[in-house]
Amino acid sequence: MHRKLMKFMTVLAGLMLGMALVATAAEPAAKGNTATATAVFAGGCFWCMEPPYDKLPGVAATTSGYSGGQLVNPTYEQVSAGGTGHIEVIQVTYDPKQVSYEKLLEVFWRNVDPLDKGGQFCDRGSTYTTAIFYQNEEQKKLAEQSKIEIEKKLGKSVVTAIRPAATFYAAEDYHQDYYNKNPLRYKYYRYSCGRDQRLEQLWGKKE
Repeated sequence: MHRKLMKFMTVLAGLMLGMALVATAAEPAAKGNTATATAVFAGGCFWCMEPPYDKLPGVAATTSGYSGGQLVNPTYEQVSAGGTGHIEVIQVTYDPKQVSYEKLLEVFWRNVDPLDKGGQFCDRGSTYTTAIFYQNEEQKKLAEQSKIEIEKKLGKSVVTAIRPAATFYAAEDYHQDYYNKNPLRYKYYRYSCGRDQRLEQLWGKKE
């Protein structure tokens, strides 16, 4: 009886060990199934484009940066001075299972003035123009469709460019999450720039 019990216990222990090894091997694969996607938008000052996406469920991260130009690893000073071809953008990392690209586009339009070809609000110059950088053909199609809808809604021609993705360069650390790091300066800048006043004129009050 004792020998049978010992044999049973040995077999049971082997089964449990095997199950544990299978579960451990499967764990990385399960985590790998959580795929994220990226979207890149130019909406003028990148400080002001982070907040609406950061509070959106399904968005994992936002990163302020530069894109669309020729200069490799540009600095803020170089981009601001002009001549690099880059414009200020934000890169949005999101989970497509939780938030759709269409929703990201909706948030984008609601936070820009798509009729302004000379910049955005108080920030003037090509560095601050609006654009949507599509990562694939599906994003391109959705962006173009949304632009048509916005033109119908506003009854005017939209100047926002829809461009193929270019190399994204993250901005300096002090620009990241600026609205959280420097809330008073951020609020003063945003108010004095007239951003919210113009957005309300275009889109109405936020619900």
